[in-house]
Amino acid sequence: MLTTLAVSGYRSLRDVVVDLGQVTVVTGANGSGKSSLYRALRLLADASRGEAVAALAREGGLPSTLWAGPETISGSMRRGEVPVQGTRRTGPVRLQIGFASDGLGYAMDLGLPKRDMPTRFELDPEVKAEHVWSGPAPRPAAMLAQRHGPVVTTRTDQGWERLSHALPTYTSMLAELADPSRAPELLTLREQMRGWRFYDHLRTDAHSPARATTVGTRTPVLSGDGSDLAAAVATILELGRADTLAESVDRAFPGSGLQIESDNGRFTLLLRQPGMLRPMRADELSDGTLRYLLLAAALLSPRPPELFVLNEPETSLHPDLLGPLAGLVRAAAERTQIVLVTHSAALAGALGSEVTQVELVKELGETQIADQGMLTRPSWSWPKR
Repeated sequence: MLTTLAVSGYRSLRDVVVDLGQVTVVTGANGSGKSSLYRALRLLADASRGEAVAALAREGGLPSTLWAGPETISGSMRRGEVPVQGTRRTGPVRLQIGFASDGLGYAMDLGLPKRDMPTRFELDPEVKAEHVWSGPAPRPAAMLAQRHGPVVTTRTDQGWERLSHALPTYTSMLAELADPSRAPELLTLREQMRGWRFYDHLRTDAHSPARATTVGTRTPVLSGDGSDLAAAVATILELGRADTLAESVDRAFPGSGLQIESDNGRFTLLLRQPGMLRPMRADELSDGTLRYLLLAAALLSPRPPELFVLNEPETSLHPDLLGPLAGLVRAAAERTQIVLVTHSAALAGALGSEVTQVELVKELGETQIADQGMLTRPSWSWPKR
């Protein structure tokens, strides 16, 4: 389980370290940095595939994603005694993301490209350093693998062994050098991170893929766009937590139930409702009803990931569905860790007091964690480049 998420220099996240629990609920006002925290987790997952640089490019390149404020914010700045504008950086420009867990931890340090060689890819950041360690925080004695520029080394019984001296600056050692014999820790960590699951673009409009009749195959993992919803529900009914799914649907829509109609291998999702002479097809359901069913199929996956990340799942849901959604999250959390980013105080409240609550606030453009002080901030120090 991930225990700590750390982000530095990314958008409004100048220096944020977050405690994570089995279920972590991230709340805050519009513009407080919730989406940036969500994107930081996605960026870590992208790094495991060697796609972090491409992901930053989709956001406008490194200059568009870097913290735009001063290198440090002094007490006099916070009190308004001196202006924030006009301060100068003394250290290197960098974007850092990392996490610690009860197993392996990882940190990546990205920076501006060197100017000594001509290139057309001047907005591409360079991976300056990467570190993998064992234990709750990055410490030199716990390091298992590290990368400084193009050189990657791993710890063995005989000391440090070089894995590569020419790793490209635009990719991660997790993507390129994971090897079951020479670097088993990199392989283990890479597969864990690649298994993280994100849902934030579950379309429910009239042309949503989830409304279509499609060829059904066993689908233990709902796709990111929900296009295989009928097959995912059929898989849960046949191989997964069918009773939990039935209870979740009945709790949200009393007396209702799901069924799958199969015609020559093509699946159609149907919702039976009391008082209706026929079941409703997916293309006839309201946006809120369809979104709830998509979330149910995702959260009750027969193949749960190690980490499940939801971004504003309450979108288009009626307030009456927030309680049942909270029940779905609790049911999923029995088998996976969940990070949930939400605008909804009602949803956060329905999840109960046992979850880890993280409220984001913004001061002078910087995202901070409400009520976090020096004594309550998780232990974290960034490894050196």
